[in-house]
Parts: sequence; C-alpha cells; structure tokens
Amino acid sequence: MRVLIITGTGTEIGKTVVTAAIASLAVAAGRRVAVLKPAQAGLAPGELCDVDEVARLAGPVTRRELARYSEPLAPATGARRSGLAPVRPRRAAEEAARLADGHDLVLVEGAGGLLVRYDLDGGTIADVPVALRGLGVDVSVLLVTTAGLGTLNTTALTSEALRTRGLPLDGLVIGRWPAAPDLATRCNLTDLPAVANAPLLGALPERCAKRDRKAFLPIARACLAPELGGTWNHPEFVAQHPEPVKCESDAL
Repeated sequence: MRVLIITGTGTEIGKTVVTAAIASLAVAAGRRVAVLKPAQAGLAPGELCDVDEVARLAGPVTRRELARYSEPLAPATGARRSGLAPVRPRRAAEEAARLADGHDLVLVEGAGGLLVRYDLDGGTIADVPVALRGLGVDVSVLLVTTAGLGTLNTTALTSEALRTRGLPLDGLVIGRWPAAPDLATRCNLTDLPAVANAPLLGALPERCAKRDRKAFLPIARACLAPELGGTWNHPEFVAQHPEPVKCESDAL
C-alpha cells in the first residue's frame, strides 16, 4: 500500500495509537513514513496533536496537519464556529498524494467516525480514498473498532457504508484491548470479522500508549498482524481468550 486511511467506529477508541503502531513497525523496517491528520479538533494552537503523539511513539515520521479547531467538535462544526476554512476531502487527498511521492507509506488518520463531516457540503473521510483513486494513488482502508458490547453494530454499519461507496475494507484493529476481557469482548473476537466481512488484524492493549518509544515497538510488533508489519495471529489470540463454556442451565 502507498496510502492507508485509518478511520474508526467513533471517537476516543484508539485510532492514534493504532496509527502509531503501524508507523512504528514501518519506521523500524526502514520505510519512509508520513502521517497526515486532515483536521484536528479540541486543541489550542501550540498544543501537541495526534501526529506529534505518533512521532513520539514511532520515531522519525513526516508530520502534516491541515487544520486545527479549538473546540472538541466535528471538523465541519469546528470550522463553522471558528470562522476558519474547512478541510475538504479533495484537499486531504491531494496532500496525501503529494506525500506519497516522497514516502513509502502515508497514514491518514480521520477524526471521529467514518461519516463525521469535514465541510458543510457533507464531505467525510470516506471521500478521501475515492478522491485518491481518482488521482491514481493506491489506497487501502483500515477500521479501528472497540472490543466490547455494542461494537458489532457500529462495525457493521461502518463496513456497510464503505461497501456502498465501493471501498473494500482491508481489515479491523481493536484499538483498546482490555486487561480483563468480559464475555462479549471474547465473543467479539470471532464475531467482528464476520459482521465486517474483513479480517481482524490486531488488538492493541489499553494504555500501551503510556510507554516510551523503545517499549512501544515490541508491543506494536506483537499486537499487529503480518499485513501491518507485525506477528499477531488471530486464531492464536482467540485461543488465548476463549469464550467461557456455556452453562447447561443457560440453555433451559
């Protein structure tokens, strides 16, 4: 892949740490990596943003942010309320294509979920890969999702929205795998790929972003599948977190 769009089923679900993990493995493999955040919300000028966090965990990457809005809102709403220009998907695609000319891998991290609006015309991060294909750029889409109860619905809806736009979903990554997974979380290891019609390509442990760069790299390698540069294996992970045996009384 030249450009990877990293979107999610919602906000605060681990998109940035997944982006950092992919970047970390690519940098360690000697690849030239760029990270693009089309719009950042909820930060004042001068505050560290998501691309800075990726660089802290991954090492030397090219960082690019197109717009920043101080209020924690959808990008289109933040642009309207601040009086600043919105980031249209075409502009994000053109910047990703420009970065792809000088890098081996460009990671584009969306804001919130797939259909969060970036402009008042209804442009979303889902329009970026469409525009990139129009520019002749090879692009893939990765979905970051949650682990527990409720994730099957949001994952299925997001996957369906991608399919209706002719955008195949390359895979899923669980952004925050809990230290003590409950019944629904364990069952979702099997059910998530089924509802998304896409492979599960990793599960990053919650709070792993609290580590420094040296400690983060082996975590990224162990928790992402070979398709993303790691060694994680879905069947082995399921075996490590089996579903509890159903009690006989439950069937009555």
